[in-house]
Amino acid sequence: MMSGTSMDGVDAVIARFPENKVDIIGSTWSAYPETLKTRLNALVEPDWRGSLADIQDLDHQVGQFHAAIAAELISRTGVHPHAIGYHGQTIHHQPDAACPNSWQLGDPNLIVAATGVTTICDWRRRDIALGGQGAPLTPVFHARIFREQRPVGVLNLGGIANLTVIPPDPGAPVIGFDCGPANTLIDLWSRQHDRGDYDADGAWAASGNVNDTLLQRLRADPYFQRPPPKSTGREHFHRQWLSQRLHGLEVPAEDVQATLTELTAVTIVDALESWAPDVRKIHLCGGGAYNPYLVERLQSLGGSRHWQSTALAGIPPDKVEAIAFAWFASQTIDQRPLPLASITGARSDGVAGAIYTP
Repeated sequence: MMSGTSMDGVDAVIARFPENKVDIIGSTWSAYPETLKTRLNALVEPDWRGSLADIQDLDHQVGQFHAAIAAELISRTGVHPHAIGYHGQTIHHQPDAACPNSWQLGDPNLIVAATGVTTICDWRRRDIALGGQGAPLTPVFHARIFREQRPVGVLNLGGIANLTVIPPDPGAPVIGFDCGPANTLIDLWSRQHDRGDYDADGAWAASGNVNDTLLQRLRADPYFQRPPPKSTGREHFHRQWLSQRLHGLEVPAEDVQATLTELTAVTIVDALESWAPDVRKIHLCGGGAYNPYLVERLQSLGGSRHWQSTALAGIPPDKVEAIAFAWFASQTIDQRPLPLASITGARSDGVAGAIYTP
């Protein structure tokens, strides 16, 4: 089960993994209740002034929500899974701080109690303890499923855009890192202007014009020039970050949306040109894969690169991450380390996740 930085809801999948393939047995997506979504989005803003009791309450609500989803999917499919890979809801990710950590809400004990299934969570902190970024994790799964006879990329367009670069040689290191914001600022601006939780089909962005001055201010953030390994999230790219760069500018709202979409596309293409110039084919997944205007901008800026949905490889774009955490659970149950060191910068690979048994 996966809920990402967009904080819109939960993807859940029951899957099997014969050889290097994926069999999807059942899946579902459930939107967070509006009150819970509002509280979670407020919690990750720098000006949040809640209490420990608020966090404890949200921890229970997020866990309870996931537990109900898991129980319903198990009941509907009639399949009792061997284990549940449960990501939880990230509220703060700070791998480069003096006290590096990554914090996900959602009590896994509630899932175990509701399903009777071993549940594995806390995926990021072992890697951080080993000196890594703790993110992104999914490149390990991407390499298992999408490897070809030439270098290939996988681009997850969630709240944050993360890129996987897969070499044709299974013995060569996989590279993966966060490029920067994908949907998080686009969604934030949509909500702020009562345009819904996201810009459907990128239509609002397409109605505007890119503001070059604003785009230059946004691209000047040092994160974009940092070499991998690197990871980021809403603790960096948030409402105040955007407000500071809009200061003193009078830009129509639709032009801001067009510029934020352009920021996503141009920083992804910059990352490819800097760190994966040989990659000419990129699989797209995540919610942004359903945004035709964003995909159009990637195609326009990306030169001869070919961009295609993971659906063409048999995996729906919005299910890739949930499937990845199902596979991670299988690896943890078998005590197999995830080969993350080349991706996150950790000193060594480690078995990821904390196991909660019935």
